[in-house]
Amino acid sequence: MAVHLSSSSTLLPSTTKLNHVSICPVSVNIPARKNIIGKVPVNRNRNAHRHFVLTKAKTSLEADLHEKDSVTTDDENDFGVVNLHHVGILCENLERSLDFYQNLLGLKINEARPHDKLPYRGAWLWVGSEMIHLMELPNPDPPTGRPEHGGRDRHTCIAIRDVSKLKTILDKAGIPYTLSRSGRPALFTRDPDTNALEFTQI
Repeated sequence: MAVHLSSSSTLLPSTTKLNHVSICPVSVNIPARKNIIGKVPVNRNRNAHRHFVLTKAKTSLEADLHEKDSVTTDDENDFGVVNLHHVGILCENLERSLDFYQNLLGLKINEARPHDKLPYRGAWLWVGSEMIHLMELPNPDPPTGRPEHGGRDRHTCIAIRDVSKLKTILDKAGIPYTLSRSGRPALFTRDPDTNALEFTQI
């Protein structure tokens, strides 16, 4: 259904400057707010209980005051963070690590990523739309003396749907893990090179 607004001047005083106008469906029984400036029934002929409410985000003066109260960003230094692209994980033996990440955890290799153009062996594994980059390089971290609970160590967190199923997989493989100390559905384990991994249920 399309809603046509001919002009904001028909709804607002000519002295009011709009920075943003939005239309959203709301229930008739919702109490009116201060920023509601008009109601347009969806269909007058069908006893509909939904209306489109035209809301004014801020006048220019209100917007200026709001900007002073909020955290400001320096556009000059905003280099455009988008998301996490990949996490690099060091391993001593690529085949052993691939057996863990690919065969046990079920991660798929991203064949499109270059693995033969680098001066060391490695592999790129999909984790949703991001990746883990396994790199066969000497690890500066000691393999022993790490915290028992991976949440107290440097770790990579992977979101999953079912922690209980992963627990079954790790139990069957004889891989130790610890549960989240907060009681949320999450566990911590380590890969063959003692890199800490968190799996949190979403």
